Amino acid sequence: MPNQLGKRYVCTVCDTQVLCTKAGSGSVMCHEKDMEPLQPRPLPSSD
Repeated sequence: MPNQLGKRYVCTVCDTQVLCTKAGSGSVMCHEKDMEPLQPRPLPSSD
């Protein structure tokens, strides 16, 4: 999967997070494994 500009990626081994500042066809790796895109935090409800 190509890396995407503005996305945060997290390592499943050591919890290192990186922010992609330039899109490309490669992938972000840590500990010889592809890093997973970080899921956005849910916004609090305004009830």
